[in-house]
Amino acid sequence: MARALIILGGTTMGSGLLYVQTAQRLGLQPITLSADPTRYDHFAAKGAETIRVDTDDLDALIRECSRLRATYDIAGITSAADSFYATVGKLCRHFDLPGPNPEAIEQCLDKYTQRQLLAASGVPIPAYRLAANAADVEDSAAEIGLPVVVKPVVGSGSVGVRLCRTADEVVQHTIHLLGGTHIGRSSPRILVEEFAQGPLCVAEIMGKEVIGISTLDFGPPPHFVYHENTYPAVLTDEEHERISDISLSCLRALGLGWGPTNIELRWTKRGPIVIEVNPRLSGSPGPQMVKLASGIDLVAEHIKLAIGGNVNLRRRRSQTAAAQFLVPDRDGILDWIDGASPAASVPGVAEVKFYINSQTPIVRKGDYRDCIGYVIAASPTLEQSKAILRHALDLIHWSITPLRTNGQSDSKSI
Repeated sequence: MARALIILGGTTMGSGLLYVQTAQRLGLQPITLSADPTRYDHFAAKGAETIRVDTDDLDALIRECSRLRATYDIAGITSAADSFYATVGKLCRHFDLPGPNPEAIEQCLDKYTQRQLLAASGVPIPAYRLAANAADVEDSAAEIGLPVVVKPVVGSGSVGVRLCRTADEVVQHTIHLLGGTHIGRSSPRILVEEFAQGPLCVAEIMGKEVIGISTLDFGPPPHFVYHENTYPAVLTDEEHERISDISLSCLRALGLGWGPTNIELRWTKRGPIVIEVNPRLSGSPGPQMVKLASGIDLVAEHIKLAIGGNVNLRRRRSQTAAAQFLVPDRDGILDWIDGASPAASVPGVAEVKFYINSQTPIVRKGDYRDCIGYVIAASPTLEQSKAILRHALDLIHWSITPLRTNGQSDSKSI
């Protein structure tokens, strides 16, 4: 009987595909359960099995997993997305498999509850307020002081997150959130936060061990769209220790410590401030960069943990990885994009990924969905990796026909 790994849901832009491919490399049959398989990029992976099932219905998931047990030895159940991770924990409990604590995951995914628990444990976080309507948001912004970050209580990938510098921007974004689909299934709740200014660091954790820390840079405000990523971060020993200590305090405060966690912090004038705790691995290309720089395959180690195997988090190499996200600067129709092969052939380039093809509409959202690809380079030093990256990016070009124009094409080269 073949051993199978159940992967619940999926994530776009690479992470789900990493789990499928890594499961296959470990000798497991990946079986993905999803309510909408067409949304994800990894279901076309050769040899992967996909089953349509309502991922919001725990009983339906239990029935499907029970049915699969007649054909497969289900070695483990996991997910690449934190939105499914609490359900993963419940399924693991039902089938007596290793898995995360679903109650801890659920309280972590509620950003307001997460802030309360962190604050109660003395973890440094931005000033924050919970708001249920436009008046609450305006009052909260006035109490905290502009500029503020306004975001949904539930969500990921910077969806619905905006920096508001004026009272008018606060009102406009609140109207946008309350009138849209960003809030999720629960009652409309909005978090208003102090804007913590400083470099963004992300601690990558497996279990209760800090594997490493990366730095990320955003594009222009008011949105929070990643443009660059470097691993490991250039930090002093003291800075690394402070971030690690605070990150482990977050795990204790939230009841986490099984499986992957990534913690976003801003290094402010007050020192490290925790922006968000996510009970999952960072999205692509984060896991690839950790593997390139240290030899630690976080996806593989997470899967090993899920199937009750032996985890090896020993560093095997010491390199520096740098990545740049490909982000268009306008809406329109992508006429063409090329340069992947020449860029990938540059010595030191580890991966070139395009998420979209020619003739694809581009409508920027101000979140992770704006990214149309990335390039990763790795070498012994940060300076060398960035030089390799610049060389590769010079070979990538695209053309976008703007919307509502006379059809004239504008070319864009990174």
